[in-house]
Amino acid sequence: MTGIVKQGLSKVPEVVLSFWIIKILATTLGETGGDAVTMSMHLGYAAGTMIFAAIFVIAVIGQMRAERFNPYLYWLTIVATTTLGTTMADFADRSLGIGYAGGSFILALLLATSLAVWRWTEGSVSVNRVATPRTETFYWITILFSQTLGTALGDWMADSNGLGFGGGAVVFGTAIVLIAAAYYFTRISHVMLFWAAFILTRPLGATVGDLLDKPLAQGGLELSRMGASAVLIGAMLLLIVALPQRAGLHPAPQRIS
Repeated sequence: MTGIVKQGLSKVPEVVLSFWIIKILATTLGETGGDAVTMSMHLGYAAGTMIFAAIFVIAVIGQMRAERFNPYLYWLTIVATTTLGTTMADFADRSLGIGYAGGSFILALLLATSLAVWRWTEGSVSVNRVATPRTETFYWITILFSQTLGTALGDWMADSNGLGFGGGAVVFGTAIVLIAAAYYFTRISHVMLFWAAFILTRPLGATVGDLLDKPLAQGGLELSRMGASAVLIGAMLLLIVALPQRAGLHPAPQRIS
């Protein structure tokens, strides 16, 4: 019978502390993993972008075809966006010569456009309503733009403002703490604060990742990119197992016949 409404299951995790911890690990892995392919394996930014773009497409297709939230598939897709975001930003900033400022501006514009179209089409950009193919499409496009923007912002802050990787990490970490305070102590839209924090976790991860694997002469710790990536993967898997996640609590309604 047409017109019956049922609740469609959200396919993204509930936003709690464990979500943010794993997200920061994933963004850091995006930096070390992306650099491992483009730099340590000497494949270059263009080839690295094509490799991670293929992984991203496969992961998103799997995520969208899944009938319910799967934490391993979800975080694989997030890692795919962070690694692709790293190589895309590096390719634009360095290979194409756009520069950090120009790349950040273009990516900020693309991200704002994605959120605006999503809001205009669906009436909300809340992640608790990601339960249909269309909202999932908006969700993953927006995340990809945010991850790519975050890489450019992290590099811009660390390389162009004299802060270094450690200083950049402190700046972005402090900004996230302030957003968390605003979440609990102000009436600012929680949806807006979520996306602000989500975006800033990427440059935080980018600066931490660079701190781990960049040469000592550049202010890094010069750790193995492969080794650092392996440790981050292990930490993510351990947290996913130790801190079971569930889908968001406010799934979007779906109309069935």
